[in-house]
Amino acid sequence: MDEEKGLPRLIAVVGHADLAPWTLALLEEELRARLAQCAEAGRTGLVRIGRGLPVAFGRAAKQAGLALVTVVPTLNRVPALLRERDRLAAGELLLMSEQVRLVEYDPADRDACIRADERLLRACARVLAIWDGTSSNGHDTTAHLVAYARSHGIDVEVLWPDGAERMPELGEEPS
Repeated sequence: MDEEKGLPRLIAVVGHADLAPWTLALLEEELRARLAQCAEAGRTGLVRIGRGLPVAFGRAAKQAGLALVTVVPTLNRVPALLRERDRLAAGELLLMSEQVRLVEYDPADRDACIRADERLLRACARVLAIWDGTSSNGHDTTAHLVAYARSHGIDVEVLWPDGAERMPELGEEPS
């Protein structure tokens, strides 16, 4: 998509929140190669703050030379308090970011997170979906977000490298 034509240049990532640590390492490598091409094309990466996949995407974007925009939740125009387990990841993402976007939504409200993700995806030209192809289970939103992006004409590329695994004990949250 061309910036000159007013079309979005953002590329976002969505995916499972319960990815195994070795899967995140595999993905970081794969994402770096794909994002290098996006950096050459003048695109910008977009990620919603959190641990796991957002950090792997952020690291890969930084190493690939891709500008990164990190979305931070706000409540009544004040940055929302993040869960303890997301705070270190948030700090790392903010340090890697060229820009921070404050978006009004409650990070503890699953439906609010889904609505925020949908709004963010509408601003994107492309979505990289880290998805094993499973349907939504009431907790994981990856299948929903892939369907949503496709239904809005957004280019979706699904990645699930050989050896990738999920660890349900990590607990699913909105992706």
